[in-house]
Amino acid sequence: MKKRKMLSFILAMIMLLSLAACGQTQQPAQPAQPAQPEQPAQPAQPAEPAQPAEPAPAADDGVWLPYDENLQTKRTDRDATGTKGAVASSSWYASKAGLDVLQAGGNAVDAAIATSYTLGVAEPYTSGLGGGGFMIIYEAATKKVTVIDYREIAPANATPQMWLDDEGNVKMFVTADGEELNGEYSSLSQLGGMAAGTPGEVAGMEYAFEHFGSGTLTRQQLMQPAIDLANNGYIVTVTMKTCTEDEYYEASRMPEVAGYYLDDVGLPLEVGTTWTNKDLAKTLQMIADGGADAFYKGEVAQAIVDTLKKYGGVMTTEDLANYKVEVREPVTSTYRDYTIYSLPPASSGGTHLIEALNILENFDMKSYGVNTADYIHLYSEVFKMAFADRAKYMADTAFTEVPLAGLTSKDYAKKLAEKIDMATSGTYEADNPIPYESSSTTSFSVIDQWGNMVACTQTINDFYGNKVAIPGYGFIMNDEMDDFSSDPESVNCVAGGKRPLSSMSPSIVLYPDGTPFLTIGTPGGLRIWPTITQIVERMIDYDMDIQDAIDTARIFDNHKMVLYYESDGVTPVTPEVVAELEARGHETGDKGSWNLFFGGVQGIEILKDGTLRGGADPRRDGKALAY
Repeated sequence: MKKRKMLSFILAMIMLLSLAACGQTQQPAQPAQPAQPEQPAQPAQPAEPAQPAEPAPAADDGVWLPYDENLQTKRTDRDATGTKGAVASSSWYASKAGLDVLQAGGNAVDAAIATSYTLGVAEPYTSGLGGGGFMIIYEAATKKVTVIDYREIAPANATPQMWLDDEGNVKMFVTADGEELNGEYSSLSQLGGMAAGTPGEVAGMEYAFEHFGSGTLTRQQLMQPAIDLANNGYIVTVTMKTCTEDEYYEASRMPEVAGYYLDDVGLPLEVGTTWTNKDLAKTLQMIADGGADAFYKGEVAQAIVDTLKKYGGVMTTEDLANYKVEVREPVTSTYRDYTIYSLPPASSGGTHLIEALNILENFDMKSYGVNTADYIHLYSEVFKMAFADRAKYMADTAFTEVPLAGLTSKDYAKKLAEKIDMATSGTYEADNPIPYESSSTTSFSVIDQWGNMVACTQTINDFYGNKVAIPGYGFIMNDEMDDFSSDPESVNCVAGGKRPLSSMSPSIVLYPDGTPFLTIGTPGGLRIWPTITQIVERMIDYDMDIQDAIDTARIFDNHKMVLYYESDGVTPVTPEVVAELEARGHETGDKGSWNLFFGGVQGIEILKDGTLRGGADPRRDGKALAY
């Protein structure tokens, strides 16, 4: 049995023992001190099973938990309704931080900043100070939509060849003692120093604070919930343990991450454990005191560079000091007269969200029925065409000319729609949008009492990023360099100062009369914009409530096969539908019910009477709050 499979077997047996145990009280573990990187930790190989722990009871301090007393993920109680403000994020702690800011008089951007920093504490495996992302803002007073791009940037010394062997393949990571890793996330573009792009999250939050914040609350007030959570501790969830297990092979060999986020014997933290990170609290306080300079200059920046260098990194203090946020115009179009605003490049998400909706607009979607064979077949064809265009055209517009007007043109979409044969699965190459050119991760949404809206998606890419934590400062660096193509001839190849292609697509939607309707986003890698497409289409064509649209089963196809889930999902993909899809030539694959693979949508809709409806995804730890 391969080492990775054996490790998974051991972890599964420990989980089963944990679920079976009773009558014991689990004591909160204390975080291990980070080991020195010169001696990489070896994977834990316990001689006998760890002591079983009692299923975690409901928190008695008012904390909402995303699982029940049997450690089963809650499928309900994720939504919220209010009239003044709402926050929907993938962690109750973060939603609570944002809601408290709204109730204290802050605006949606203030709340987004509090939510962002708190997510980096409660979900360190998805985002944090070492990552980046995008924020899209709707200002009610001016009706203007703005995108803040705080995506990671390739270090100046990065090159297309830095990961490659003589045959042009990406090399695998080798530990300090000479072990070549062979796991799913072990390549040099995913693990170690060369996987990290210059992080943008702190710069993005600082820019939002200075230019879009209300001015009524201080940076300290917005960051205090995250600082308190890091100092006092948060409860480890089923999702956190699952994500740790998923990346355990690599994380257990990286001493800093192992020191911060594995237990005293080197295993994933048990569900229900209260975990603290005093080093992260210290770093957050430094930023609260000194702003972005406290992160991008001085001791924190030097620690980032020194730590990454030990693992082959090429980042310099100049890369950090020179990081700049980009403020961009959103891509925009309509679907059934609803106005869609989303992200421009270097994210591909907004462009292909609009391209997909433009194609779907040529069909009577409501006549098919959600997750029928015709419905899924059509989505499959649309996704395949959009992914073909993505591979050929999309990259950082500072380095490549991208035909955005053509890709988002309704006439171009009509041409693509005419290619679809409803009886047969097709294969598509990128078409030519030029003639139509006329003139991660985690995600959260906020709406305030004045009607301002924010959708934000941010990430460190793979769970636990590049598996390099910064000792003494408590945060994990990203592996966003893996979002570049390893092909030196690709439009999305590595170049110093270039932003890697993303699928993130936090979006704002307006009613046909121009009033605010929806703010929405999701993590999920390549599944991001296909997921948002399905949610938006269902809410508009089927008049679905946001929580119903989030709960409904999803599909994904990027030229490989139609991936779906069935059984106990909402409006599942049935065996009969699967058989019909296969008869049309589709390959299919069942990912299982409520799978993390399909993202974690967080969104808020505004009903016509002004009521706010927050929806959060049961596939992760999502929880909406409102007042």
